[in-house]
Amino acid sequence: MSIRLPSADGGYRVHRPCTEPLAPSIGAPARSRRFYAAAHVVADPLTTSAQAGPRLDWEATLAFRHRLWAQGLGVAEAMDTAQRGMGLDWPAAAELMRRSAAEARAVGGRIVCGAGTDQLAAGGVHSLAAITAAYEEQLAHTEACGAGAVLMASRALAASARGPEDYLEVYGRLLRQSARPVVLHWLGPMFDPELAGYWGHIDLDAATDVFLKIVTECPDKVDGIKVSLLDAEREVDIRRRLPPGTRCYTGDDHHYPELIAGDGELASDALLGIFDPIAPLAARAALALDRDDLAGFRGLLDPTVALSRHLFAPPTRYYKTGVVLLAWLAGYQDHFTMVAGLQSARSLLHLVTAYELADRLGLLPDPERAETRMRQLLAVHGVAS
Repeated sequence: MSIRLPSADGGYRVHRPCTEPLAPSIGAPARSRRFYAAAHVVADPLTTSAQAGPRLDWEATLAFRHRLWAQGLGVAEAMDTAQRGMGLDWPAAAELMRRSAAEARAVGGRIVCGAGTDQLAAGGVHSLAAITAAYEEQLAHTEACGAGAVLMASRALAASARGPEDYLEVYGRLLRQSARPVVLHWLGPMFDPELAGYWGHIDLDAATDVFLKIVTECPDKVDGIKVSLLDAEREVDIRRRLPPGTRCYTGDDHHYPELIAGDGELASDALLGIFDPIAPLAARAALALDRDDLAGFRGLLDPTVALSRHLFAPPTRYYKTGVVLLAWLAGYQDHFTMVAGLQSARSLLHLVTAYELADRLGLLPDPERAETRMRQLLAVHGVAS
């Protein structure tokens, strides 16, 4: 069994698919760390542009979440991996949260959901009162669903804030009224260019100070922070400056093995988009930490970094395309169609390399089916395999 794959130089290379793919890792959540996989959504492929709003294949979308829970991973719902702000609007996100939280309760799965301000009109300047009210609506919905909340970075706040004091006001009010501790998310501009200058500063040192001031003023209302800056040194610095008991959930899809492993004193938990496609390895790695097997942990996760760096290569915000491709190749959904047509956001050569790297890791349960589907994708692009 082999497949001929196109190369960037205009030639071809022969890839021989993995003959011993990984089986799912079935087990309870790890004790030593909290691992959340930010999960993608499965679009309804029959949706037309004339229909109002995105439509999801609910059966396939929820089935994928059950796979994550069965492997002991938590689900981070309705966040950027689910195309939040890139095709998934607030009504669809609210329904996704409601359905996923109900499924989580049914199986005892861990879940957090993203609360933001994306019901506000894009591209405009909004008052702080309107931004706060939008956050409050989504936070209330998340809490009503019985899920933990991740306060997502707000494009509306980034566009409207006059300075750091506006961030302090909005987040302070939200934290004071939250019913349970939340996770604060700092999403860098590499993931969303509209979030440049978040916390009121372009300078990251000054922005970090504002971010930590918000945390330290209401430590009992902050379960943790999620740092998505692809900057391991900065995350380590922030982690050291957190109040005792406040978790640091790494969102660094480039350096996650070392950040989760820790420095001997402090370590990061994880809330990662890459855990969606590498779930079987992430679950095994989490259990290795429970056994204090740091070498085994690194042996499982370190080889996945090449795939992750490839999927999250600039423009980083389009990493979802590779994530959904791999779900299709793995047989977790029946098509490679995404909300808002995002399946076209990456080049064919990018997708080919994603397939090759994932297959080498044993992440495609049925290599023959994955090869057949890859041939179909190549044929659509007019490439003979």
